[in-house]
Amino acid sequence: MFANAFARTAARIACVALLSALPAIAFAQKPNVISETGQDHFTADFPSDGQLRMHIRSSGVRITGTDENKIQIHFSCPNTDDLGNVRVAFKKNGNRGDLDITGGPSNNFQITMEVPRNSDLYVRMFAGELEIRGIVGNKDLQIHAGDLELSVDHPGDYGPVDLSVTTGDLDASAFGVSKSGLFRSFHTNTALHKAGAGRYSLYAHVGAGELAIN
Repeated sequence: MFANAFARTAARIACVALLSALPAIAFAQKPNVISETGQDHFTADFPSDGQLRMHIRSSGVRITGTDENKIQIHFSCPNTDDLGNVRVAFKKNGNRGDLDITGGPSNNFQITMEVPRNSDLYVRMFAGELEIRGIVGNKDLQIHAGDLELSVDHPGDYGPVDLSVTTGDLDASAFGVSKSGLFRSFHTNTALHKAGAGRYSLYAHVGAGELAIN
């Protein structure tokens, strides 16, 4: 009897402890959301080896990798008053971040961004110029119109590779490819370029413009 009573008491204690921990668990899993409007810069902590998904309005964008565990963004244009409606929405959940940049001037809008050097990048932008340098990780990049330039330090780290332009130039010197015209593409899973055992995947597409991988 004593053993049964002890077991029941232990079960109750365990149940109370679990219920007490639930709020802390829910709090830990709740994503961190930041929204700012009208600033010329934005800063947020973000871990190395994370996954960054970005939707960026049409502009000139330069993204570079750093050794700091944070995202830093600077906005510039000829008239700083035009930055009044630039909006940044950032949601971080563990090692995943979702970043949206909207608003701002219609012309001569430049965005300079620094992110952890080891990051997986997903970027979507309608039009403009997108330049990415010094970042190691999986990449999924797409713009509808404009120029996309990506610097790859070690091409052998990537496989599979899927590069394409609907109309324009495909200049992937990192993979020994240069083409221009309509529906130009390069895939490492073709008969001539079998998919290797790369550590990272690379997908990059430009609708109309130039795709350069060097």
